[in-house]
Amino acid sequence: MNSTTNKHIALISVHGDPAIEIGREEAGGQNVYVRQVGEALGKLGWQVDMFSRKVSADQETIVQHNSNCRTIRLTAGPVEFISRDHGFQYLPKFVNQLMKFQKETDVKYDLAHTNYWLSSWVGMELKKRQGTKQVHTYHSLGVIKYNTIENIPLVASQRLLVEKQVLETAERIVATSPQEQEHMRSLVSHKGNIDIIPCGTNIQKFGSVGRQAARDALNINPEAKVVLYVGRFDHRKGIETLVRAMRESKFYESKQLQLIIGGGSTPGNSDGRERDRIEAIVNELGMSECTTFPGCLSRDILPAYYAAADVCVVPSHYEPFGLVAIEAMASGTPVVASDVGGLQFTVVNEETGLLVPPQNVPAFNHAIDRILSNPAWQQELGKAAKRRVINQFSWDGVAIQLDELYTQLLQQSVRQPALASK
Repeated sequence: MNSTTNKHIALISVHGDPAIEIGREEAGGQNVYVRQVGEALGKLGWQVDMFSRKVSADQETIVQHNSNCRTIRLTAGPVEFISRDHGFQYLPKFVNQLMKFQKETDVKYDLAHTNYWLSSWVGMELKKRQGTKQVHTYHSLGVIKYNTIENIPLVASQRLLVEKQVLETAERIVATSPQEQEHMRSLVSHKGNIDIIPCGTNIQKFGSVGRQAARDALNINPEAKVVLYVGRFDHRKGIETLVRAMRESKFYESKQLQLIIGGGSTPGNSDGRERDRIEAIVNELGMSECTTFPGCLSRDILPAYYAAADVCVVPSHYEPFGLVAIEAMASGTPVVASDVGGLQFTVVNEETGLLVPPQNVPAFNHAIDRILSNPAWQQELGKAAKRRVINQFSWDGVAIQLDELYTQLLQQSVRQPALASK
């Protein structure tokens, strides 16, 4: 680390609180990314402040994760959960609170790494007001999302505008896969600087438990054919495709099949309504005996679920990266995933799992049954999957790449006055 760099950085994730339990309302891959990146950067010597919006009065304002990394919750608008499609109006207050925090603590962030489009607006404001350098990770692109849903939210045009603006003005955009980079170029703007740095996973945690020990711990029959889904309940996650595919499985008829649909938050929230819809389909198809909904899975129990599964399925309509895929792969579990976005990068077809067309019930059925029918091949895929994650997707490796990027950007700002005076 160069001595001329300011080692205080802000990771901004307005709606994705890095300190909350994953799987709650709208909490998923983004929360994991920000938390893991923050902690890993802290180990490298950065002072990392992760800013999010306070959504409940009983939340702590500051959560310390390690000696160099903490989450700071700012009060912007009502102290209650507000969905990401309704959060834009509170961003000016968020910026003001962040500026106030800087003043009170006598810290100035020369660099902010913003996450998701709401945070990108905050980063652009900090750049205008105090010259903060901006690195941005999209986590999803509005232009792709709005092609896959029927009800386009009112904020859509604002989002598309902001996403184009940040691509063209940020010092650097971090794409998590070559596919995401290509989508930015073809669908958002030809301008701007993009680096590819993938998401990571905790290779010490995932893969730490054996298959039999995991099944014993979770009380799963050693002979069962276990198919696992992990993630939010959201129509675009394609859970219905998976359920219908499993109804057609030859293992369903032999009563060997066990489908586990893990994740979700409390009933009544947006993902609670989708969970109710999926549960109704399970009941309608007569699959309630072989299907379990264990609810929100803590980071402590999650490795056991991945290890216990024969196949992990990621049936999303679109994913910019697909963190669940690499968590499963790190656990030595093959993945069947939609042939879209970053999943085309993380999952190597016929080598670490299988890629199939999204929303295609027969294709998912065929792919899952292929792996379940061949235990020797399943083990081979699982071993190759684990090797791929260890080699390419550890959080420490991701943090080292970000460390180099941040250092380079901050050194440029130190050198600029000398260049300007020539």
